[in-house]
Amino acid sequence: MIRFSLSSFFRAALLLTGLAILCVSQSCIEDDITTSPADQPEFSTDTLKMGAMFTDVDNPTFSFRVYNRHDKVINISSIRFRSENSVFRMNVDGLAGKSFNNIEIRPNDSIYVFVAATLPPNGNFKPTLTSDVIEFTTNGVTREVVVTAEGTDVERLYAHTISADTRWEADRPRQIFDSLIVAPGATLTIDPGTRLYFHDGAYMNVHGTLITQGEPGRPVEFTGDRTGNVVTDISFDLMSRQWEGLYFSSTARNCRMEYTEVRNTWTGLTVDSTGTTSDPVLTLANCRLRNAAYNVLNASHTTIHAYATEFAEAGYGAVSLTGGDYRFIGCTFSNYYLFSAIMGPLLRLSHVTPPDSDEATDAGAPLLRAEIVNCILYGSGSEMQPGDLTGTQVTVTRCLLRSNGENDDHFIDCFWDQDPLFLTVRNDYIFDYRIQPESPAVGQALPGFEPLCGDRDFYGAPRTSGSLGAYEPFQP
Repeated sequence: MIRFSLSSFFRAALLLTGLAILCVSQSCIEDDITTSPADQPEFSTDTLKMGAMFTDVDNPTFSFRVYNRHDKVINISSIRFRSENSVFRMNVDGLAGKSFNNIEIRPNDSIYVFVAATLPPNGNFKPTLTSDVIEFTTNGVTREVVVTAEGTDVERLYAHTISADTRWEADRPRQIFDSLIVAPGATLTIDPGTRLYFHDGAYMNVHGTLITQGEPGRPVEFTGDRTGNVVTDISFDLMSRQWEGLYFSSTARNCRMEYTEVRNTWTGLTVDSTGTTSDPVLTLANCRLRNAAYNVLNASHTTIHAYATEFAEAGYGAVSLTGGDYRFIGCTFSNYYLFSAIMGPLLRLSHVTPPDSDEATDAGAPLLRAEIVNCILYGSGSEMQPGDLTGTQVTVTRCLLRSNGENDDHFIDCFWDQDPLFLTVRNDYIFDYRIQPESPAVGQALPGFEPLCGDRDFYGAPRTSGSLGAYEPFQP
């Protein structure tokens, strides 16, 4: 005989009642689906712009959200591309394909739609716009999200060596895998508007001569090959560590880079132990070196002249120099690096005084000499190390610095503790080192260096203001 106690009976009854209520509530959630044509999903965008892409390869994935703003479940009976042979593909709520049926979204909830593309070659190395429409049909009503991508054919080079004098025109972008080598005695000349995209792990090694001849509005670009956004607001264009960087070996000579941008690297530009020479091993004019995990310029026992060039955004400080002979005229040094703590000053100078135990490896090499004129040094952290230049061959003349210091025999007629008023807004991911018209740097440059910097800045603005740094004041 089975016996129930009264308390056991009530416990069982309560349990059954709770299960019944749960089932009813779940049934309401599952079954209470709106059928009103007025109840439609909303989209985070009506046009998904996937931007510039390479053809004939899988490209980055983009996404948008589909919202149910109603208090009942909506059932999207069909999600599909309008084109039957679309080059685009989707992932909807974890399912991959090109069409989907009966996708439900709970009240006040949302789903993600991810879109990727493999664009066909267009045969002319020029951007070609490709588009399609994603149709969402809900309760008999069809709404649309337009998807666009701009596909460009690219010449792909694998472990490529330039062994004789070569000119690259801007007729096609080039994607570099593994390495691009300029052999000793060879010269690679790159025309205005040429773009070089380096794949993860790729690098460029210059044993001979590199000449880049960009122009205002048509720079030569060295960058990573990833496009799109890392997350919604952060573009891959801001990210370092996408490729290794440019390395100038001890045999490199007479290299010149004009109106050229190098970004997204691990190590930026490295110029290694060429020995000091009467002519610069590397000249930089109206260039932008930015977004490096270490330094954007690291040079050792060489000769470099830089004019109207930006050095910015680097995890270990913008520029590091060891020994050698350097000249920086009208340059901008700044650092608001986004992705890690900044581990060094804007400008690190080593082997500047007679060797001690820390510089024993440089004991036989000449001490560093540097002339820094009409520059801006302003950003997170300190400007220079060492900060005391007594006994060195370094002079800093007519420069604007963040620190509250004093002029002396090495800091000459400088502007201390003044904000140059960059257009940079770090929290909004805007890293623009042009100065505002009311900047204290406007009109303060020491005359006589104008021809060295050219008659237009990187952005094409005429050099008329006599301002410190690499750029003319921004004019909206």
